[in-house]
Amino acid sequence: MKNSVPHDEVMAEMYRNDPELARDMLNSILEDGDQGELLIVLRQMTKAFGGVQAVAEKANLNPTQLYRTLSSDGNPALSSFTAIVKAMGMKICLQPA
Repeated sequence: MKNSVPHDEVMAEMYRNDPELARDMLNSILEDGDQGELLIVLRQMTKAFGGVQAVAEKANLNPTQLYRTLSSDGNPALSSFTAIVKAMGMKICLQPA
C-alpha cells in the first residue's frame, strides 16, 4: 500500500521547488477574484516558504494574526496580504487588462 501525502503538502513542495509556479498561481487567483481559493494557496505557500512562524516574522506580523488571516474565515487586509507575499519574495503589481 502506498503512503498518501496530503494535497497541501504536495502543493507546498511544488511551490518550494518552483517559485514561478507560486507566482503564476497567485496571479491567476487574483484575476479570478476567488478569496477562498486565495486563502488556500496562501496557506500552502506559507508551508513552502518556511511555515507560519517564519513568514510571520519576515512579514512583521504576529503568528496568531497570520493563522487567523489565512484561516478559511480569514479576510486579509491589503497591508497584510502585501506583507505576506513580500515575505515570500514577491510583490503585487498591476498591469493593463
